[in-house]
Amino acid sequence: MSVRRSAAALATTAVLCATAAPAAVAAPSPSPSPTTALPSGLYGTSDPTYDGVWRQSLALLAQKIEYVTPSTKAVDWLAGQQCASGAFPSYRDATENCTPKTVADTNATAVAVQALVELAVHRETVDSGVRWLKSVQNEDGGWGYNPGSPSDANSTAIVIGALSRAGQKLGDITTLGGKTPYAALQTFAIPCGGPEGGAFAYQPDKDGKLTANADATAAGVLGAMGKGLAAGDSNAVKAPVCRKGTGLSPEQTAQNGAHHLAGALGEQPYLNLPPMPGAEDTAPQPDFGNTADAVVALAASGHKDKAAGAVKWLEKNSRQWAEQGGPAATAQLVLAAHATGTDARDFGGVDLVAQLNATGPAPAATAAPSPTVTGQEPVKDKSSDDGGMGVWWIVGVGLAFGAGIGFLLSSRRKNQQL
Repeated sequence: MSVRRSAAALATTAVLCATAAPAAVAAPSPSPSPTTALPSGLYGTSDPTYDGVWRQSLALLAQKIEYVTPSTKAVDWLAGQQCASGAFPSYRDATENCTPKTVADTNATAVAVQALVELAVHRETVDSGVRWLKSVQNEDGGWGYNPGSPSDANSTAIVIGALSRAGQKLGDITTLGGKTPYAALQTFAIPCGGPEGGAFAYQPDKDGKLTANADATAAGVLGAMGKGLAAGDSNAVKAPVCRKGTGLSPEQTAQNGAHHLAGALGEQPYLNLPPMPGAEDTAPQPDFGNTADAVVALAASGHKDKAAGAVKWLEKNSRQWAEQGGPAATAQLVLAAHATGTDARDFGGVDLVAQLNATGPAPAATAAPSPTVTGQEPVKDKSSDDGGMGVWWIVGVGLAFGAGIGFLLSSRRKNQQL
């Protein structure tokens, strides 16, 4: 699921590393309070400059898979962030038109498309976003964080998830040189044979070397599977192996990534977050966001059993991180619970759905207990004054949700390594 990889976002959402103990709770610090009043439809109370669209989209995705009908104004706010070009910025004042200075964001556009597809609303917004994403494809077949920037694994993967969920045939989306999005994504995969074999790099370094990156690996597995952030559990397959050689299919590359993630979580039930630059304590700290993303990636690639230990660890240790991380962090845990069939309304004793709902406008309808466990139908929330989305929501109940990157929070960073 997900998390923003913007350098600017990293500057505003740092991770506090309290201790070096494995069970330490490293929680993202709140970003600075906004200087102006936040829109009433927005989730979260921290400054949305770098992650407004991202956290809104994750929140809506997580609500949808838990049979929560979001408020119409929350969905309309997200759709209203789109520019006339079809692109979404990270966040903008929608009372003013986009200008050439408005920075388009492929990640924000892709996650917004995924959310609106799952919600089955604003199809014109989805189609416009899809057209824009296709128009800014790089010559290598991939996407960078902003149009024209070099392709990276995370951006390419989340755009693949968006295009796939919107009904696009990825093999037909080619550059003039015949490069597909999958071909681009596979260039970030580290060949099998070494200790980092199977993992994905965010980007090659200046010498062309690939270094394993936890965020990119979780994203790469989902992207290579053609899935989005709200991916569910796939049919179980035998234990993942790291297949050597060239000419691998995207799914084989995904299984290589799953093999790497399974090995990392087999050594300890969480992934590590490297120390912040200049930190006095340089001991690795638990990375809750990447661990949740790895859970989704393993489940989506057919290896839910390999994620079981990580789920139990998250249930026991992630409460403070989710509370302080806001809607995006809570949504990541909901996505991980959904992917593994865990009760999001009793996740280590925490009702993640109620916690998420409380960060934004009152939903139009909810289901209780968790549909993941019971298949319960939604019930009207009488405290909500917003019921305009009930019909399309009920129609969508029970659909399989394959969509997915994880997210991924604004505090996630490019140099995270397994």
